[in-house]
Amino acid sequence: MNDTDHGRAGHPPTMRDVARAAGVSVATVSHVVNNKAGARIGDEARRRVQDAVAVLGYRPNALAKTLSQGSSRFIGLVADAIATTPFAGQIIHGAQDEAWKHGYVLLVANTEGNVAAENDAIAMMLEHQVHGILYSTWYHREIAVPEALHQADAVLVDCFAEGSGLPAVVPDEEQGGRTATEELLTSGHRRIAFLNTTTPSPAQAGRLAGYRAALDAAGVTFDQDLVFPVEPHQEGGYGATSDVLASGATAVFCHNDRVAMGLYDGLRENGRRIPDDVAVVGFDNQDVISAHLRPPLSTVALPHYELGAAGVRVLLGLEGEVGRLLVACPPVRRSSV
Repeated sequence: MNDTDHGRAGHPPTMRDVARAAGVSVATVSHVVNNKAGARIGDEARRRVQDAVAVLGYRPNALAKTLSQGSSRFIGLVADAIATTPFAGQIIHGAQDEAWKHGYVLLVANTEGNVAAENDAIAMMLEHQVHGILYSTWYHREIAVPEALHQADAVLVDCFAEGSGLPAVVPDEEQGGRTATEELLTSGHRRIAFLNTTTPSPAQAGRLAGYRAALDAAGVTFDQDLVFPVEPHQEGGYGATSDVLASGATAVFCHNDRVAMGLYDGLRENGRRIPDDVAVVGFDNQDVISAHLRPPLSTVALPHYELGAAGVRVLLGLEGEVGRLLVACPPVRRSSV
């Protein structure tokens, strides 16, 4: 048997190639390789198909096998923008690793928030009979669930939808805020400012709640005058510098690393050293920012990898009954405290 006997030279053998080599129909090959229940195939024909499969090195097409059996080893992931957002892209990485660990392949559709593309992606995954779908957003927020998503087993990742009945896997924002504040309290600071975002969100409310809880546990009275609303980007942190200095705070918890980056600039311009004069903690662990500031920024990580991995486990029923699974946000200690 040579290459011309089983199709195009250098190309993977097809089911038709196997049928030709075994002297049987394509349907018989399909029944054998898919272990079709109830198929009437003689022992000799089955043996010839199996021998041809071995000789040719034929591998069944996974999608065709899925459609013929009505089952699937695929898991879908529909995302708004996480594939193009460096730190949130870890959601895909975590989901992919966890899916592979359990014998599944991840199918990813990045829709960039386009509703038509999103509906098409979900429809395509339903046609391919995926085991289930992870629906993810690049930042933690409440969503309106696409109608088509209710046609599959689905888990929301880094987002949630009250009253939808869909399980959600989200970061524990309150624990993260508490952890960030505890980093400063442990270093001896008692007058700690908090630069919180002006944008209503689970992060805004949760991180403030964590800040207050950490202060309370340490016996430090909460002072509303030490909470400064800022735009959640570099200019927000820079613009709050004068308020921070006027408050007499010796440490600052910033809503995110971009705010911290702006505060770094403001403190430097005012002759303040970090952490000698003012300690700073960020949030998110955007490595392109936090690890490259001078001094490197201590922060709290958004657990994107674990969000993706946990989403797959919830979908596969490995986490038990889940309404909303909170994933811990771990501290990342560097040199700013």
